[in-house]
Amino acid sequence: MKTLFHFGAAILLVSLTTQCASTTEAERPAANRAASIEAAPAVAAAPVGAADPAGSAAAASATTAAPTAGAALTDAPSAALPDAVAPDALSTSAAAAERAAEKNRSAADYRTQLDKAETSLKIDPKSPRALLQRAKAKSYLKDYVGAMTDYSDAIRYQRNNPDAYYNRGVNYLMLKKYKAATTDFSNSLKYRPDDKEAFFARGVAKMQMNLHKTAVGDFTRALALDSTYADALEYRGISYANFDRLKEARRDLEKAVTLNPAAEKSLRRYVGNDEGLGAIAPPRPVRPAGTTPAATQPTVRPGGYRKVAPRPAARPLPRAAGTIATPPIIAPASAPKQ
Repeated sequence: MKTLFHFGAAILLVSLTTQCASTTEAERPAANRAASIEAAPAVAAAPVGAADPAGSAAAASATTAAPTAGAALTDAPSAALPDAVAPDALSTSAAAAERAAEKNRSAADYRTQLDKAETSLKIDPKSPRALLQRAKAKSYLKDYVGAMTDYSDAIRYQRNNPDAYYNRGVNYLMLKKYKAATTDFSNSLKYRPDDKEAFFARGVAKMQMNLHKTAVGDFTRALALDSTYADALEYRGISYANFDRLKEARRDLEKAVTLNPAAEKSLRRYVGNDEGLGAIAPPRPVRPAGTTPAATQPTVRPGGYRKVAPRPAARPLPRAAGTIATPPIIAPASAPKQ
């Protein structure tokens, strides 16, 4: 996995640039794709236990114990959205195919797409489709701010298109606006609840906010839809490691390695040494030759005199959530190329 959201180059910088999420059940993720996103009770999805009973139970336990910081974050879609999906919205399979094709287009292809969209918008300035195509072209050409305006206009004129929400969510990731990205992925899932890439992208956004326990739920839902989704396994494993669920982390990362050998780096970094036999021990500090040991290091008092104050022996700090290096952002399938 490319070290970016290692969060890959952070969302693009998406980054979250991590691995791309457009793999199919029988397809392995490319090692150089950006991967870049809490269980969502309000979003229908296949029962998690059907794909991974152990992972489902662990995810339920993890999300129940979610930190207070995540309490204000909801996976429910925005209020007052239309119930019916847009008639011209792509199906889940069609959306996945389009994302896969987009990743292979060149900058010249996107400039051509931009010109075509501009021509269409001269005829109909409120065309949601043309606005969406122009926004995607701008995003791939790294004009994320300009793309945001077009994505928002496309949504204003057609508020029930999952593609617009998904792609704007990816654009928010590029701009490091993770909470807004989470909301857009939830809105996309309202209309396309079987989109594994939207669950994955939402999990990545939560990881960027250090909501590792709740991110586990999204990765688990993605895996319920595709049990061979290597990126979701890898990132769920990393999330588990961030709150010391090392057994579950090892299980996921070892399985991810069988699907994508590039995940070996994450396995070693988060749950094992070079032989993969145990947790990585923090390195001991090295005291320069000739210096006074910390236990008898002199301190200077306000009066100007010196007194040797005994200090307790240093203890290794426990590894708390957030102390493990956050992985680079894995850009979801439609994230712009670097």
